[in-house]
Amino acid sequence: MTQHDRDDAAQRPGKAGQTMDANAEREAAAKAVRDNMARLKALRLAKEAASPTPAVKRAKAGSKAGGRTTGKTSGKVEKGPDLSAWLASQRSGGYRT
Repeated sequence: MTQHDRDDAAQRPGKAGQTMDANAEREAAAKAVRDNMARLKALRLAKEAASPTPAVKRAKAGSKAGGRTTGKTSGKVEKGPDLSAWLASQRSGGYRT
């Protein structure tokens, strides 16, 4: 490899042509990002520790104590319209599906 080839390789973009300064800049930028993420994580954890946890809802009076939970939420859940009714309203409203 001649001196001319080495000079050309140094001028090309990419890892082969990067100088030590470019590597140092990239590492400094990566360290700044990691430090910022660590700072934000510490703030988030401190905020979560300071705020009280939401109270767990107690079971209804008629349910068994110590029974298995099914993962369903207690209370009424509002349901939207059926899919066919929603599609019909979309068609009548000028929307095409």
